[in-house]
Amino acid sequence: MKYIGTITMLAFFAVLNLSKAHGLPTSAEAKEVEVMDFDTFLPRLEMDNDSVYVINFWATWCAPCVRELPAFEQLNETYSDQKVKVILVSLDNPDLIDDRVIPFMERMGLQSEVILLDDPNSNRWIPLVSEEWSGAIPATVIYSAGHRSFHEREFEFEELEEIVLPLIQ
Repeated sequence: MKYIGTITMLAFFAVLNLSKAHGLPTSAEAKEVEVMDFDTFLPRLEMDNDSVYVINFWATWCAPCVRELPAFEQLNETYSDQKVKVILVSLDNPDLIDDRVIPFMERMGLQSEVILLDDPNSNRWIPLVSEEWSGAIPATVIYSAGHRSFHEREFEFEELEEIVLPLIQ
């Protein structure tokens, strides 16, 4: 019996080292996902400071959303030393967080803050995000002091940068 425990420990460390060798995130390195309802999330749409906020609404099942995520990650990385805050708001079913959302985030290497919005009353909160929003995704809010824009479309990095760059200079 004591050998089973030893073998289990050795297997655990072998998998851990193999994951690190291939650059795969380990559970200790995996990003956290905060689950919240819209009322808890709302203050993030209204921050009053000198930062630029880029808030993208997406889901793992949305092909245009998945295509544009690298652009948001590139924006987050490129401007990490400036006051640019990228928040990725997943609209996936909260029941799928462990089986779908977190593994997806790990595969994509997402480093931006990820929030899973758990609020089924979208008819109430969609117009609070933007009166222009039909509810389709991807959708993005970009705001700072004196600027607020809403975009219901897919982005490339250069397009995001074109909006954000004047706001940080």
